[in-house]
Amino acid sequence: MRRMIKALMVLWAGHAGAGNDIWFEDRASAAGIDFQQVSGHGGRHLMPEIMGGGVALADVDGDGDLDLYLVQSGSLMSNDNTRALGNRLYLNRGDGRFDKAPEAHGADDPGYGMGVAAGDYDNDGDVDLYVTNVGPNVLLRNDGRGYFEDVSAVAGVDHPGWGTAAAFHDLDADGDLDLFLVNYITWGIDAELDCYNQGALTYCSPNDYDTPAADRLFRNNGDGTFTDLSRTSGISFAFGNGLGTVGADFDRNGLVDLFVANDMNINQLWLNQGGLRFTEAALKWGVAVDEHGNVKAGMGVATGDINDDELLDLLVVNLETQTDSLFRNEGAYFRDATREARLSADSRKHTRFGVALADFNNDGLLDIYEANGRIRRGEGSSGDAFAEPNVLFQGLPGGRFTQVLPIGGTKAALVHTSRGVAVGDLDDNGGLDLVVVNRDASVYLLANLVAPQGNWIRFRVVTLPGRDAHGAMVTATIGGRQVLRNVQPDGSYLASSDPRVHFGLGEETEITGVTVRWPNGQIESFGDFTAGQIVVLRRGTGTKPSHR
Repeated sequence: MRRMIKALMVLWAGHAGAGNDIWFEDRASAAGIDFQQVSGHGGRHLMPEIMGGGVALADVDGDGDLDLYLVQSGSLMSNDNTRALGNRLYLNRGDGRFDKAPEAHGADDPGYGMGVAAGDYDNDGDVDLYVTNVGPNVLLRNDGRGYFEDVSAVAGVDHPGWGTAAAFHDLDADGDLDLFLVNYITWGIDAELDCYNQGALTYCSPNDYDTPAADRLFRNNGDGTFTDLSRTSGISFAFGNGLGTVGADFDRNGLVDLFVANDMNINQLWLNQGGLRFTEAALKWGVAVDEHGNVKAGMGVATGDINDDELLDLLVVNLETQTDSLFRNEGAYFRDATREARLSADSRKHTRFGVALADFNNDGLLDIYEANGRIRRGEGSSGDAFAEPNVLFQGLPGGRFTQVLPIGGTKAALVHTSRGVAVGDLDDNGGLDLVVVNRDASVYLLANLVAPQGNWIRFRVVTLPGRDAHGAMVTATIGGRQVLRNVQPDGSYLASSDPRVHFGLGEETEITGVTVRWPNGQIESFGDFTAGQIVVLRRGTGTKPSHR
């Protein structure tokens, strides 16, 4: 009885702590962000119109703070003057405001944009961008000053399909970043369908087209070019309606694996066998479908160690009436722990796209932010029949979550058709902020207002040449608790987030035993650090290198 009473008190305290809390405030306008995503909808319901827009947070000009890159769509009709609106780049002043870069410093690709991946593919010390489009994708090479050149054709990565998610990872552990591209469906205006919901025209399901696409894997040749190894790697032998992807070493063999969330198809888990060869193991590992064997509308995806067992779990967000899928990594397989995490009831109420798994209140536990918006017409608000509020879940001990109220953690209701979500500390004050892209509306820049806010520390984990070490895992001890966080710019939906590794420390003022497990399996120790700082951990400068 005492145990039951204690458990109920802990549960009540968790819900009470999450209730009536203001975690975020939209400051996009005050920060100088005037971007509005344009879907181009003008009559017919063309499928890509309901799926965009992407966002990246990355330090493109090398001044130490996060800049903002926003992917524009425009119009799918060649005679529409919104077709060439172009993507936008906003440079961080460092004082809470941004300056719009003229013509995005060369990154204003006029294609019908979807998403973006950020990473230093040429190992020259600055962040490059890969933009996915309905049509040819674009690789934008950074000149080191935050100006970009389109090198897509020369590099060999201008794939002409309908690209959605993309990710840079060193998949062969040779020191440079390879490129993984997720494709949605094979689509064209001439083959568009007319679909209805309650007698009204609306957007179709991807399965109405029955044209799932194969994804692509490009090996970095180290000379500025890539080779398409989709066939020899095994990647092109599976098809799906791909939307979200995330890369991490899920099986702990020292190589980065790839997970793909497919919309109304089974998900894919590509386990890296070395030599750029992959085995598809989603069914065997328990992440292809949910615990009931149901295929879901996989959209956004995130990974993190939710229960502190030093194994990376997976969170996949889905369609309205479908619950989230929280897959807990058990070492040799995943277990659907959605109900156990108390995500089932609240998550099924909306259609979720972007998702962030991060410690927003710095208590040492991962929280969840989900960006919502229907794909079929509903009641909506402000004339938007697809609009929904976004949702915030606070992380509780034991890998459980509870919804934060007011909904979304904001004082004023924010209701739009939200898509891409990127996470990063835009003012380096220790609280993680969010940027959310909304269809046919302004973006949200959600400044972190959580109070009280715990202590924190952040690590920039880099290779010897100075590139962010995508896929590296950092473990440390916080108050006697072993915690794992990873270098993870990919994930969410059509987005790229700050690659720096963030630890919330709660009331602790020190983090001890910091170690980095590099993407090839080598481990280095870096010692102990005090809270409230950003520290660079450079490969080769630690101690006791080993393999595990």
